[in-house]
Amino acid sequence: MASTTTELAEFQRVLAQLKSSAGALRQRYGDAAALRRIHNDIERLDIDAAELVTELPAPRRSDETRDDVVIVPDTPYDSSLWQDADDEGLGGHPRR
Repeated sequence: MASTTTELAEFQRVLAQLKSSAGALRQRYGDAAALRRIHNDIERLDIDAAELVTELPAPRRSDETRDDVVIVPDTPYDSSLWQDADDEGLGGHPRR
């Protein structure tokens, strides 16, 4: 958890620098549409970062396997699986 906390603290530090830089740009160039969008994006990042702090999941260990990963073997597929399939975008194979 320490590395995640460190990464999050680094993100928040960089975000604070970004806020400061965007504020300086806004003071120098005024209320341009692009600067308003940048300001809104920074606010959204700030909201998401605060939400992440409260909802931070436990970090996965590097040796932990993920449930959503499916390992596909390198062995050839049974060609009968694709017998009646069409090549998408290329049209159908001639039927025999």
